[in-house]
Amino acid sequence: MRIDRLFTAGVNSPYDKIKFKRATSEIKNPDGSIVFRMENIEVPEHWSQVAIDVLAQKYFRKAGVPNHLEPVYEEGVPMWLSRRIPNRAYSSPDAAENELTFGSETSAKQVFDRLAGCWTYWGWQNGYFAPEGTKKGDAFKLRDAEANALAFFDELRFMLAQQMFAPNSPQWFNTGLHWAYGIDGPAQGHWYVADRDVGNGKELHGVPLQERLRAPAAARLLHPVDRG
Repeated sequence: MRIDRLFTAGVNSPYDKIKFKRATSEIKNPDGSIVFRMENIEVPEHWSQVAIDVLAQKYFRKAGVPNHLEPVYEEGVPMWLSRRIPNRAYSSPDAAENELTFGSETSAKQVFDRLAGCWTYWGWQNGYFAPEGTKKGDAFKLRDAEANALAFFDELRFMLAQQMFAPNSPQWFNTGLHWAYGIDGPAQGHWYVADRDVGNGKELHGVPLQERLRAPAAARLLHPVDRG
């Protein structure tokens, strides 16, 4: 699958063209008492307060997000696309002063990266970005595959930030938690079928909760799009 850059050509990051700001989100009771408050969150400057509140109150992962991450090496997966896990080196007795801690997502960029990165990772694993006929060791075609994957990743992040499209709520809640942060859970009756195993008696695989969680992909916009 070939992916052309429509919005991110000539930039180092899809966020280079987008201004971000620091914002606060809170929920108050009728008597004025505060139920929820989150300060200093990073969001696109053009987002409405409603969109900011939905992100902060509903879609940010509130626990288990490591402050230090390390990539997991997988043969054939570009390093920038590798899934991440907590960097336990920071929790050793000889760790630097910045110890490994776990907390909440605090930036819209983390969420955009988590969603788009996981979708791209799944696409890479299933060969969607490789030109037809690509074989292992074909350096030129694999280079094209990586360029397509990176374009897909960048274009999706840009469009999420610009509210040009959005998945439905379960995607925001769950997608990419295992890929981005190594967050996992026990298998809870979830099963998947690997394409490579169809027809050879290995169709069903039990998996941990977050590793292969696929949420419905119906679209929902956080804020009306100005078509003027």
